[in-house]
Amino acid sequence: MADKRKLQGEIDRCLKKVTEGVEQFEDIWQKLHNAANANQKEKYEADLKKEIKKLQRLRDQIKTWVASNEIKDKRQLVENRKLIETQMERFKIVERETKTKAYSKEGLGLAQKVDPAQREKEEVGNWLTNTIDTLNMQVDQFESEVESLSVQTRKKKGDKEETDKTDRRSCNYVAVLSTVIHLSKIEVSNYGR
Repeated sequence: MADKRKLQGEIDRCLKKVTEGVEQFEDIWQKLHNAANANQKEKYEADLKKEIKKLQRLRDQIKTWVASNEIKDKRQLVENRKLIETQMERFKIVERETKTKAYSKEGLGLAQKVDPAQREKEEVGNWLTNTIDTLNMQVDQFESEVESLSVQTRKKKGDKEETDKTDRRSCNYVAVLSTVIHLSKIEVSNYGR
């Protein structure tokens, strides 16, 4: 009876270590994917490797307990073993990415993947450009309306003033958006230096 309690205590400690190890692995995984430079990525990859080694040792212990006949309910042990194996698969992916040579077929394929921050900047730039084009079309439309109003003397003076005001506002928006695009390009070029 005392042996079973001792064994259950060991299992509980092991499962607690697995939970803590997986949480630590997740934290390091997030830091690795958010790392800005290569030195940080290498450091986090080394930390990830240490953590996966700990989890693998715990997995080996769990495997021996699953294989033994002393434990009746092995469901929790099997779930934790599968959780560790999932983390091991994730680590294999990281390891494969970092070991890929820059000019290999895989490396050249990875080069085509765009950094999420860069992709977001491109999307914002495209949106700004499209918005400027739309505003320019509206300005042209307003200018043609102003011309038609000046030709037609039957129209009210208030309609012409309102159209002029809208035209000036649209021109101001175009100027501001053009400045934003210009500043974002300057920021990107300074960032690259």
